Amino acid sequence: MIARECQWVLLVSAPMTTSAADYTAGEKETLHASLDRHRDAVLWKLEGLDDEQLRRPMTPTGTNLLGLVKHLASVEYGWFVETFGREVEPLWFDPYTDEDMTVGPEETTDRIIAFYGRARAAADRVITELSMDAPGRPAWRDVTVSLRWVLVHMTEETARHAGHMDILRELIDGATGDRPRRTDGAG
Repeated sequence: MIARECQWVLLVSAPMTTSAADYTAGEKETLHASLDRHRDAVLWKLEGLDDEQLRRPMTPTGTNLLGLVKHLASVEYGWFVETFGREVEPLWFDPYTDEDMTVGPEETTDRIIAFYGRARAAADRVITELSMDAPGRPAWRDVTVSLRWVLVHMTEETARHAGHMDILRELIDGATGDRPRRTDGAG
């Protein structure tokens, strides 16, 4: 099961409900809420699984749930934080190789999930502080991007990998969807 420290990350993420205001929010708020819904689905895919299940290679290339979370944390830091000139925490792996998709035996589940929480928080600060038209330059591409473009791109990236995680989770224990099933009979 996910350790208590990791449960904290799950509890502080945006709620998985949609309020009436979500349907009429501005562009930045709408894009940020969409990204958060996919981020929350990523974390939900980990709930209730033990360490072996989180690390279990489920494809011929070795894709596993925890590796996808590590990758998503890495790209949140890269696209939101590094691209807009903010300081990225020192990484213990090379994000420009497949090291961000793999989890070594010394990398604990708690460490990876906490890393994702910190990446989300750092990205959220950039989203909050900058305008949608703010320019940034990713170190690995010779192009200028806007915060708007990065928000759309990261929503696509997170949704894509949440879909991969949905398939992996279904193969592990049959659980599907983007949030836990309600047991109280409501929606």
